[in-house]
Amino acid sequence: MILGMNQRDHELADLLLSIEAAMRCIELWEQESPSEEAMTSLMPFCHDTLYFHQWLQWVFLPRMKMVLETEQDVPNSSDIYPLAEYALRECPHDVQELLRLIDRFDAFINS
Repeated sequence: MILGMNQRDHELADLLLSIEAAMRCIELWEQESPSEEAMTSLMPFCHDTLYFHQWLQWVFLPRMKMVLETEQDVPNSSDIYPLAEYALRECPHDVQELLRLIDRFDAFINS
């Protein structure tokens, strides 16, 4: 537990952990990280170098965890659900729980 975390931060941390757990359950969690070049793409969501689930794992989740750990302000808006829905539409696994959690993340940030 991070000492400076308030209730809202704890809820966000739990949501981020749930997103990770959902990704692991449907085998979208990778053991090997993408190349440094792939992760430093300047395109939104690194869509030119990473699959959406890779961006979630290797860029989004670490950045959000760092925001919480360093007590930075969380973003004041989020709209990643539409991209998640589009990007995961052909995934061979049941992504409904992951999509539900991403939708919850957007709602949480936007509230």
